[in-house]
Amino acid sequence: MTRRNAHAASDSLDDALTRTAQRIGHVFHTPELLLQAVSHSSLPRSAEPCASERLEFLGDAVLNLTISELLFDRHSDWSEGKLSLTRASLVQTASLASMAQALELDAALRLGRGEEKTGGRRKPSILAAAYESVIGAVFLDAGYRQARAVIARHFASALATEHFAGGDPKTQLQEVVQARHRQMPVYRVLETRGPDHARQFVVAVEIDGHVIAEGGGTSKRAAEQSAAARALWELHAKDQPT
Repeated sequence: MTRRNAHAASDSLDDALTRTAQRIGHVFHTPELLLQAVSHSSLPRSAEPCASERLEFLGDAVLNLTISELLFDRHSDWSEGKLSLTRASLVQTASLASMAQALELDAALRLGRGEEKTGGRRKPSILAAAYESVIGAVFLDAGYRQARAVIARHFASALATEHFAGGDPKTQLQEVVQARHRQMPVYRVLETRGPDHARQFVVAVEIDGHVIAEGGGTSKRAAEQSAAARALWELHAKDQPT
């Protein structure tokens, strides 16, 4: 793709996808890849295989390789068993779903009417798959080195934590906040909406009296996990040099 064509393609991204690309930390030369990554299989389509599911397949492989490599490089004293358990913890569905929410992929998802009505934006399986699809899209757009750099940034906080706690963002945030501020993060329910069978919670997480991030979910615990994941992302972003 020529630079002129790449520029024209970037113009085709709407504001939501542009913000999504910024949160991911990658400028797509082929924006269509990002659109495919966030377009769920529940959308009406032709008989062709679902593009997002194909990207998910690729992204899963890239993610596992990258996390394996990063752990191998950073922990020369770890056994194969510990490396394997830690990798499994980091790439499990709950961890990837929290990462997707931290990047606000939930807001960017293109869902079919049925999934939209049943709260598909909050389903961990859909969110985790969306994250893997995005990684697959980055890999196709710019190659392994760029995909590795993106993953390394996304997982910087988790990789820097000795106790991964099954990929639990609340535990990771607690450890970071205790180390930096000698206090615990505080969670506060901002809003509860929807009928009893499809309740949605919005929760804020505060550090030293200041709201760091908000998150949503179908339970108070899920909303807290989402808020914690986004708080970790915000804290990591502040640590990066400008």
